[in-house]
Amino acid sequence: MAMKIRLARGGSKKRPHYAIVAADSRMPRDGRFLEKLGTYDPMLGKDDEKRVVMNMDRVTYWLGHGAQPTDPVARF
Repeated sequence: MAMKIRLARGGSKKRPHYAIVAADSRMPRDGRFLEKLGTYDPMLGKDDEKRVVMNMDRVTYWLGHGAQPTDPVARF
């Protein structure tokens, strides 16, 4: 199974917020995922500590099991 750590979009039009999830790469972007690893809120200021919140223990676990982060997630 090809695993990805990617963003799942939520929120209304022009007011996005994203969940950082571990998902099978064959599933839809906002579809089924295995575990929610954190959140990303682009509407907050760049210096706000709540803009990106991740559970690093679980992210490390999934990376150790072969999950590949997408480009936006890898930048965090």
